[in-house]
Amino acid sequence: MPGCFKKTLFALASTISFASFILIVVAMGTPKWMTGKILCKTGADLVNATDPEMIKFIGEIYYGLFRGGKIRQCGLGGRRSKFSIFPHMVKKLNTGLHVMIVMFLCVAISFSLVSFGFCILNAIKVPYRAIKGPAGVCLWNFLAGGFVALAVTGFMAAVKLHHLTERIANFRENVFQFVIVEEQFEDCFWVCVASATAHAVNLLLMAISGINFPKIKTKTEEANVTAEDIMY
Repeated sequence: MPGCFKKTLFALASTISFASFILIVVAMGTPKWMTGKILCKTGADLVNATDPEMIKFIGEIYYGLFRGGKIRQCGLGGRRSKFSIFPHMVKKLNTGLHVMIVMFLCVAISFSLVSFGFCILNAIKVPYRAIKGPAGVCLWNFLAGGFVALAVTGFMAAVKLHHLTERIANFRENVFQFVIVEEQFEDCFWVCVASATAHAVNLLLMAISGINFPKIKTKTEEANVTAEDIMY
């Protein structure tokens, strides 16, 4: 049976792994990975809008991995619309990269659950095989954190290198052209970053669990029996 200290470490690691699983699932299902402001360039050019009038042509956009929405401002008031990435819009985006991001997160979810199970196993008993012990927990956490990091990096590449926000904003826009004025990563993106960090923390906990701390020995005093003690 593992000691109390190691039980506590593995219990904490299992909680972190399960929390990472929840974070990834919530992040994937929430349509706010990115928000931004979009300028209706066509409308602004038609009326030769000056700086004070530009506010009438600046709308908003938000999206996640599967769906999103935008507010078009082309001089006639805001018009709200919602859209879904799959199955139609993904054909206009970098399909391979977007699908890889989703797949990386799905794999990370699986490894998070495996890590959770192995942490529970190590908290209950000491496994005989090394792959089921702390080494295995380190492996699954490394893989889970690595795939989340790949997904986050891929999403950043899609936004910055492949102009994902601009492509989404101009999807099925035959008359108006939109340009991106401002964009920023939102909470769901940073939740995935936190998930990768959680797995790094688990690796640190496993490293601590492998340290053999010296046991504190109490020095017992030897009883000195003298002739006076015998008399009494």
